[in-house]
Amino acid sequence: MGFLNSVLCGLFVSTRSGYPLRNAGFTAHHYSPSFAAMSRSLPVMEAFHTLQGEGLFTGRSAYFIRLAGCDVGCSWCDVKESWDASKHPHLTVDTIVEEALKYPARIAVVTGGEPLMHDLGPLTAALREAGFRTHIETSGTHPLSGDWHHICFSPKKFKAALSEIYPAAHELKVIVVNKHDLQWAEEHAAKVTAECHLFLQPEWDKRDAIMPMVVERVLAEPRWKVSLQTHKYMNIP
Repeated sequence: MGFLNSVLCGLFVSTRSGYPLRNAGFTAHHYSPSFAAMSRSLPVMEAFHTLQGEGLFTGRSAYFIRLAGCDVGCSWCDVKESWDASKHPHLTVDTIVEEALKYPARIAVVTGGEPLMHDLGPLTAALREAGFRTHIETSGTHPLSGDWHHICFSPKKFKAALSEIYPAAHELKVIVVNKHDLQWAEEHAAKVTAECHLFLQPEWDKRDAIMPMVVERVLAEPRWKVSLQTHKYMNIP
């Protein structure tokens, strides 16, 4: 069992779905960590190889790195155990990247929690050096750090996003809990660039009630697309 697996106590069995993910014996890309990568650490709740279930890269093989710590406090959050960073181990950037290299995916998705609570420059530099595309999922409530191939901006009503996230976002993903969220989504869409991909995603627990209004809006406004949490339908992390 690898060091990261040991530290996170069975990290590669998802606590949400029970779907086991094990080292596939993939030959690692050569990676020589810099001093900054070796000395920097981040609180990691979990990390796992799966399929991206949402948004623009749905269905793509990806390695998820879920950082701990969040001050947004969404009532419908499905990973509330990530909020308190003090409850999760701090791992060096070198350890995080070396574990990611054991899997064939070369998209690394940094999520949370709210990952931008941390300085992500050393992590993205090390991931890029190791041959990964760097993706982030963020509420945009903290200053941007890191060097990203793809920024998925998912605004939350519980805490306002910073203005700097709008021109940087490649993807806007709005979670729809009620009808008002459709107008709220339009307010955010007016602030991102014309190249930004727009998604409406029904909140999982209310999906049956919300889906018809999301479908109706996308039919009427074709610039929007529907995002579904397909990983939950597939019973994978």
